[in-house]
Amino acid sequence: MKIELNAVTEVRLRELKGEQSGCYKLYYDTESCGCNGVLTLQLRTKPLDTDIVVQEQPFVFAVDRQQQQQFDQTMKIEADPAYPSFKVTGDSGLFSSNVRVQDVRGGKAADADGAAQCEIQNRTL
Repeated sequence: MKIELNAVTEVRLRELKGEQSGCYKLYYDTESCGCNGVLTLQLRTKPLDTDIVVQEQPFVFAVDRQQQQQFDQTMKIEADPAYPSFKVTGDSGLFSSNVRVQDVRGGKAADADGAAQCEIQNRTL
């Protein structure tokens, strides 16, 4: 698998990562988000034992080995210059146009702007 980044995306990912060590992980988050999951770009301290490192430059990128087949051989991540999200496309087309970075280093569970990645509201009838 190859992950392509344009210059704007490299700058944005470098800013989000900051001085701390870390790697990025393409991940379908299925917790509290429905059965199909929400595509996220996790910022982790290091890959998990169940992850496969697919690229090491300019950033380390990993995918969960059980989710690897859901991604194309070539994936492209493009930062939205006017909004803190990314578009992810592959050989087969658009995967998502609103992918957020979820920083989970040190137990953090919020995305880059502090909002919850996915939240289900309880309603009283």
